[in-house]
Order: sequence, then structure tokens, then C-alpha cells
Amino acid sequence: MKITRLAVTAYAFALIVIVVDQLTKAWMINADLREIGQIPVWPGVFNFSWVENTGVSFGLFGGGAARWALTVFSIAVSGVLAWWATKSDRRLLITAIGLIMGGALGNVIDRIRFGYVVDFLDFSQTGVFPWVFNVADSAITVGVALLLLDSLLSDRPAKVGAANEKS
Repeated sequence: MKITRLAVTAYAFALIVIVVDQLTKAWMINADLREIGQIPVWPGVFNFSWVENTGVSFGLFGGGAARWALTVFSIAVSGVLAWWATKSDRRLLITAIGLIMGGALGNVIDRIRFGYVVDFLDFSQTGVFPWVFNVADSAITVGVALLLLDSLLSDRPAKVGAANEKS
């Protein structure tokens, strides 16, 4: 299996997401957010709030019973994405793959270390977005959106001029 330059780019995006995710979580842990519970940043809009998420992104499927199943699943998905990156030649797709891999592995690190994922970004007071999340969750969400966008853009028919040039 040949690892292409684009695949390395996906792995670099994943590594950046993991590092930023773990650094921000360490910052929240070292700021004693667990003991404080909540730090207002922009009252009525944004707070740092301590949440121990035993589920997947945004607290879905919580409860802790699926800790190891979620860990194995996330690692397997990341492996498939890493392989897919070696086969891809589209930059938007590579970016999406890297973000999703990094987000999944960032949360896996927490599940293994703590038994839960550290969530702390809280916009719930706006009434628009009720979940508390983290950098890894954000990367997964943006990555999935880019994956969908790439799918839409790659399914477009070729422009007539481009098709005539190939003939």
C-alpha cells in the first residue's frame, strides 16, 4: 500500500485535531473546571462547562455501558478512513477524512484514559444548540459536512467544455 502525499495530509489534519483537542481538554482539567462546574465566557451565549460524556458526539448513546464498544468502533472507523485516504485524490475529501479521524481518535484517548469524553464548549444558553461538546466533536461535525459537500461536488456532471477537451 502506497501512502500518497494527500494521505499524509489527511494524517496531518488528524494529528493537528488530536493535539488541539487534547491540549484544550488538558487546559480545562488544569483550570479545575470539574470542581468549578462552569466558567462564564460570554454570559447568555457561551460558557466553559464540565460534562463527562459517556456516549458519542454530543452525548448520544450515553450511559457508559458502551465504552469499549465505542472505543473499538472509533478505532476501526479511523483505520478505514486512513486506508480511504490512501485511495483518494480529492483535497476536500482528504480534509474531511483527516478531521473525522482526528476527532474520533481524540475522543478515543479520553474514553481509554477516563472512561468518558471531556466536553466543555457550552452554547446551550442560546436555546439553539443544547449540547456541550469539544474540539474533537467539532472536527467530526465539520468533517462530515465536508464529506457530504465533497460527495455533492464529485457527483456533478463534467462541464461541457471539459468533456469536449478530453475527446
